[in-house]
Amino acid sequence: MTDLLALAAELVDRLSVSFEEAGFVHWLQSELQELSHLEVTRVGDNLVARTNLGRAQRLILAGHTDTVPVNHDPDLPGGSNGFARLQDDVLWGVGSADMKGGLAVFLDLARTVPEPVVDLTYVFYAREEVGQEHNGLAELAKLRPDLLVADCAVLGEPTDGVIEAGCQGAMRLEITLRGARAHTARPWMGRNAVHRLAGILTDLSSYEPRQPVIDECKYRESIQAVHVEGGVAGNVLPDEAKLRVHHRYAPDRSAAEAEAWVREFLAPHLQDGDMVTVLDSSLACPPSLTHPLLQQLRTHAGAEVRAKLGWTDVARFAELGVPATNFGAGDPLVAHTRDEHLHRASIDRTGAALRALVTSASK
Repeated sequence: MTDLLALAAELVDRLSVSFEEAGFVHWLQSELQELSHLEVTRVGDNLVARTNLGRAQRLILAGHTDTVPVNHDPDLPGGSNGFARLQDDVLWGVGSADMKGGLAVFLDLARTVPEPVVDLTYVFYAREEVGQEHNGLAELAKLRPDLLVADCAVLGEPTDGVIEAGCQGAMRLEITLRGARAHTARPWMGRNAVHRLAGILTDLSSYEPRQPVIDECKYRESIQAVHVEGGVAGNVLPDEAKLRVHHRYAPDRSAAEAEAWVREFLAPHLQDGDMVTVLDSSLACPPSLTHPLLQQLRTHAGAEVRAKLGWTDVARFAELGVPATNFGAGDPLVAHTRDEHLHRASIDRTGAALRALVTSASK
């Protein structure tokens, strides 16, 4: 039986910071091309490996190859977290949780399960940790959507071996409030646009989150101020102030419905000349746990299911008509931290559940 934690350590030692994944992907490609039961296709720095056994169903196992930058800190052993360190059944190092542990599970299944009971598509894609415009899965969907055709998908984002279903949508908006310039000695001659932010900020701070339950999963919406901009000079009332907010919305709402709600929330504070602009928007993804394969994954993984409150690429699969869920090794709370790590129990639990799924799922 494969030592999954040791395999994950090998992957951690092959650095693959965003935009610098090519070497890691090249090594992974050479490993997969040695397996005669897989058809391997590379699109840029994205890698897809598929079985073609004529099974009744096809399952995608997907994960991103990139990590956040290495953390250089003299207080860390060796001065950084840019290399693997195994200690007492714990793997330390950048990407260990997000998501070299998940990739190790997928690579092990690719090597050791040549005849799964469902056809498998392994998707290793680049640049997930950076802007949406660089996302490798989006690149695949644009250039080779045929490679992403499947009955359902499992995204190996870190969930500590617990299903985190669906994901919330995300939306950033910019509110521009108008005022009128005046000397600070005579403020009644103008209108302070920065002061006008007070009402919005007060309502944001007192917002009670909507918490819908969808397929047993409780989501928790949020709306937060993330950027404030305004001011002309030290003795001038500002005639413009800008506020950016980030809204996360549950998957029982469309992007249009979420935007409409934000505009209604802001409406009491807006006047003629003010503007609300959507800067970017990412769709939500429903839990999808009614799909038979994902129901079976739940059987193998355990009954506990949580809602994914953040946004993940399961939403991209949903756009393609592929039901998807998040399930991977590693604690999401330590992802991207200087002390990122992965416990053996987490990767072993995840690996056992996925192995059971692809070797015993109903045909």
